[in-house]
Amino acid sequence: MDRDGGTRVPEQRAPVPPPQRATGDLVQAADEHGPAASGAGLRFGVLGPVRAWRGEQPLPSGSPQQRALLAALLLRDGHTATAAELIDAIWGEDPPSQALAALRTYASRLRKVLDPGVLVSESGGYAIRAGAATLDLNEAQELATAAEKARTGGDQSRARALLNRALAHWDGEPLANVPGPYAENQRTRLSEWRLQLTETRLDLDLEAGCHAEAVSELTALTAAHPLRERLRELLMLALYRSGRQAEALAVYADTRRLLADELGVDPRPELARLQHRILRADEDLARPPADAPTFAPAPVRPAQLPASVPDFTGRASFVRELTSRLASAETTVMAVSALAGIGGVGKTTLAVHVAHAARPHFPDGQLYIDLQGAGAQATEPETVLGAFLRALGTPDPAIPDSMAERAALFRSTLDGRRVLVLLDNARDAAQIRPLLPGTAGCAALVTSRNRMVDLAGAHLVDLDVMSPDEALQLFTRIVGTERVCAEREAALDVVAACGFLPLAIRIAASRLASRRTWTVSVLAAKLADERRRLDELQAGDLAVKATFELGYGQLEPAQARAFRLLGLPDGPDISLAAAAAVLDLPEQETEDLLESLVDTSLVESAAPGRYRYHDLVRLYARSCAERDEQPPQERELALSRLLDFYLATASGVYALERPGDRLVDHLEPTGRVGVRFEEPHAAQDWMYAEAVPLLACVRQAASRPAFLRRAGDLLWAALDLAESGTNSKEYVASGTALQAAAHACGDVRAEGRVLTALANARHTAGGFDQADLDAAEGMRLSQLAADSLPGCWAPNIRGVVALYQNRYAEGEQHLTTAIENYSRGGDRPGEASALCNLSRIHLAMGRTASAVALAQNGLDIYDGLGNSLRGANARYALGLALAKDGQYAEAVRRLREALEVFRDSRQHLWEGMALFRLAEVDFAARRPAQAAANAEMALTRLRGIGGDWRRGNVLTVLGRALDAIGQSGRAQVCWRESLELFDALGSPEAETVRALLAPARAA
Repeated sequence: MDRDGGTRVPEQRAPVPPPQRATGDLVQAADEHGPAASGAGLRFGVLGPVRAWRGEQPLPSGSPQQRALLAALLLRDGHTATAAELIDAIWGEDPPSQALAALRTYASRLRKVLDPGVLVSESGGYAIRAGAATLDLNEAQELATAAEKARTGGDQSRARALLNRALAHWDGEPLANVPGPYAENQRTRLSEWRLQLTETRLDLDLEAGCHAEAVSELTALTAAHPLRERLRELLMLALYRSGRQAEALAVYADTRRLLADELGVDPRPELARLQHRILRADEDLARPPADAPTFAPAPVRPAQLPASVPDFTGRASFVRELTSRLASAETTVMAVSALAGIGGVGKTTLAVHVAHAARPHFPDGQLYIDLQGAGAQATEPETVLGAFLRALGTPDPAIPDSMAERAALFRSTLDGRRVLVLLDNARDAAQIRPLLPGTAGCAALVTSRNRMVDLAGAHLVDLDVMSPDEALQLFTRIVGTERVCAEREAALDVVAACGFLPLAIRIAASRLASRRTWTVSVLAAKLADERRRLDELQAGDLAVKATFELGYGQLEPAQARAFRLLGLPDGPDISLAAAAAVLDLPEQETEDLLESLVDTSLVESAAPGRYRYHDLVRLYARSCAERDEQPPQERELALSRLLDFYLATASGVYALERPGDRLVDHLEPTGRVGVRFEEPHAAQDWMYAEAVPLLACVRQAASRPAFLRRAGDLLWAALDLAESGTNSKEYVASGTALQAAAHACGDVRAEGRVLTALANARHTAGGFDQADLDAAEGMRLSQLAADSLPGCWAPNIRGVVALYQNRYAEGEQHLTTAIENYSRGGDRPGEASALCNLSRIHLAMGRTASAVALAQNGLDIYDGLGNSLRGANARYALGLALAKDGQYAEAVRRLREALEVFRDSRQHLWEGMALFRLAEVDFAARRPAQAAANAEMALTRLRGIGGDWRRGNVLTVLGRALDAIGQSGRAQVCWRESLELFDALGSPEAETVRALLAPARAA
């Protein structure tokens, strides 16, 4: 094989080359032969062990020589092979004396196994006429051919999918354990072809932006094929695009040294050019090559503008002014126009209308986002950038974590394109600066209630209310000319009462248009009542509030109550079940009320079964609740019912996932049942779907002393949100607010529980020092409150923290206390948890036999209770102990069992840690290539979660594995990064890493 991996797949040894088939030929052949065709239902495999099936039933393939005969005939694609050719294929130059007789015996045995007419004798030889039978090699060839066509046609996604399907046909080494020179040649050919397909698919992965995922596979492949430079080139590119430039350069250094040592040559020119481009930080490396348009995906042209209203009225001077500004974007950098005005003045309507008019100037697309700037929690710029990058075709794995990197990638992606960005409802200039395009050809249109005088270079437009003529024209277009002309004076009274505010006029006119029995005078009389509206001359939102008052006044009593109460919760939206709890009504009745409110435009349908308020409408609904809700305590009761609902449902999810766990027995009682689930996946779906509203409910409870205990228990029951790593920041923020409130109120029981839940979340996220402090204080407060629950959990958490901080004797003491406390309370799952953690302490202290026994004891308890999620933690601990004991195969089995459960339960943190531990075991078992692959996958899964200490440990193991497979340059980069992390944390692991780096520094 040539060192650059460019060898072509050798031809099959057959008198006639196998014909190329088009995708679908096998299916067509089956249709043509019908059910009676010879070979119908037969399947053969050569991309692994040589096998045959009839339907799903495996057929005996006989001795190795008999399998060699079957393989030789299958690979001739129906062409006849003479007896001499077959003898040479099976035995080579030294056949046995009775080779011909043996050949006939093997053929006879195969005939008995296969369908009649499949193996035929002719011209002194044999052939397989399989008819409708299928061969895995032929199917893989068809898929590979189709993939090449798709790639040439620019359909990258389909090409990747087809190549993955082709590669899935391999089941280990092709023609495994088949003897003879022919099988050996074919094995080499098929293995090389598989490698070529893998390279092509990896190339497509990188073109699609799957860089981080590709690094793991490429690391293992370069270890298995160290002289194959194409793989090294792909690895360098994947690392560079993953932001790991130093490692990419280290791969080149490792490759150059290896080629010089092994072959006495330099890297091929393509590899050297790639190194120079990485050194220059060539921006073109971050996107598909311009000289390969057939490989690039079709450009994504987003068209996200909301529909323009058909009755847009007036604003002619603004339309001309803004359209002219946008048209100049082709020659202007930072073509930004910002519209400011009070809520409801028509900023969004004008901006959308202008954006539609300007679409011809922006042929590469239009982006739109509502930035929620008028609400309590405006949309974060990094969230918006992620959505915009996805809309522009950037795959999720290629989107960076930090806002600065996302903003830079956003500007790079827009370079050379002509795209309009409409940023609606912005909070301030700081929110939108990262969202602005940076090159000529693009433009931004911004709306905000605040005048952005600090937005440099922006064209500012102050939008006032409509003129009386424009306001009347808008009212007429909605209501109808006939009704308005009949009562023109009344119509003028209506628009004046609306303060000439477009949103208020639109709502009033829409109500009148939907009520044919009303006259314009009736509506004018209603608006004349000042009790139903606010003076439009008052500041900002009050004008909008007056408009909402009009809609609210038309609601039936049950609708009005629902509108008021459902505006009280702080979450961004609310589910139907949660809304039913707030209203204390059945779900069907609640749904009817919500849908009627959607019809009135006072509530929005966020998704099936979920509802939300516009931020200004929510404020208005709350003001209505303060004013109208009787008795006044009904507001608190509504929020209390919501808290009960979340606590009851979350505790049910906790109990379903953790059978036998006593936590739920210690939680505050609730007045509601909550949602009940039959299987864990549905329960997990609910927990993660409700994460943000649930945690918002916890934060909101912090201002209500009577809610503190239930809110603290809700935080504890929802610990999945912290342990998975997905919502850990929001979880800690909510808990911190709740703890401060409990402390201020002197509720030691609530504060102790919240601190214990926070300790659990913080140690999971890598904040060990604060976790230890929280757990210690939680334990102290629990003793004051005579609350046994934190007295079990807190020492368990402190024991784990002590393990991570190498305080083993102290950790053993904490965990012994935890075991005693759990046992005293009859909490068997808790006892098992502490036993598994104690196993890890004993392991660190060199007491391996005890560690294995403790972990096995914990696993037996979990399995006896049917607790699969916590059983995965026990398998994790047992895997570590078995690995230290040298039982590598059993350790891998246990860790892989844990990994399956973590993945299934969406425990991303523990999935990453299981991969890390597998890498450790692989390295100890002298499988460095597999260790490197698992460590790479662990890095990808732990990105952004788990803390720097865990990342440092993964990088250390990755460096060891890379060093063992000859990639010492990359290893040095990994160790340097881990050393920086450990030094910043003050972790003792830093000395171990320094020792690893010492030889390189000495050299």
